[in-house]
Amino acid sequence: MSRPGPLPVDPLAEAKRQWIAHGWTTTADGMTVVTSVMRAQQLLQAKVDAALRPFELSFARYELLRLLAFSREGVLPLSSVVSRLQVHPTSVSSTAERLVKDTLVRRSRHPYDGRAAMLELTEAGRELVERATAALNAEVFTDPGVDPDDAAELIAIVARMRRRAGDFADPRPQPDPL
Repeated sequence: MSRPGPLPVDPLAEAKRQWIAHGWTTTADGMTVVTSVMRAQQLLQAKVDAALRPFELSFARYELLRLLAFSREGVLPLSSVVSRLQVHPTSVSSTAERLVKDTLVRRSRHPYDGRAAMLELTEAGRELVERATAALNAEVFTDPGVDPDDAAELIAIVARMRRRAGDFADPRPQPDPL
């Protein structure tokens, strides 16, 4: 159910006020950071979902197709997909199976390791991911809802947060993380 318009008060600011009123002053900023980022993710996810809906793609399916399209030959080992998408192997396998069923990806044995699988983008998959990328660029990425200066600052803050969480290691890989 969608709201007809903006709320008259920021519920996250009210939550912070309540946190402080209940004596949790030292954790109020942390709670606000976490809930603010989670709410921002919900807002961005809704925009992404709306842009991908005409293509019958979830963001997980789109990411896998886009990753394959970025590779030199449209083929990657399943283990590389898992590593690069930073998602549990079961989730990647499930997503890949749906893409195989829809003939957007082919799954085959690894040429040198019979236990491993390869994922290959089909022409239908390549065509679909290009159209979906054009829609995401036009409807979401061109204007994610923050001005360019704020975007650069937000990207840097989140990159520092990710690095501290162990998402990637220093020295920085090439190209530099955002």
